[in-house]
Amino acid sequence: MISDDDLHRLAVFLGSCAMMMIVLYHFLEVNAKDTGVEGASEAKKSTAASQESVAASPSTAPAAAAGGSSAIGGEKDR
Repeated sequence: MISDDDLHRLAVFLGSCAMMMIVLYHFLEVNAKDTGVEGASEAKKSTAASQESVAASPSTAPAAAAGGSSAIGGEKDR
């Protein structure tokens, strides 16, 4: 059977390897180069699509334009 000391060394070794892999992954992700023209055009398309969906959403209309009142500068009791 595996002794407590062997199990402890194995856990420390595997944990250290996992942490080094995480640090390496983040280092490579931060320093990755852009994909170029294709990546830029896809980013522009997704940005334009998200802006259109926000503009079309009824919840983004101001309260005064929607006929309601807001807490700041809203309609007073008549």
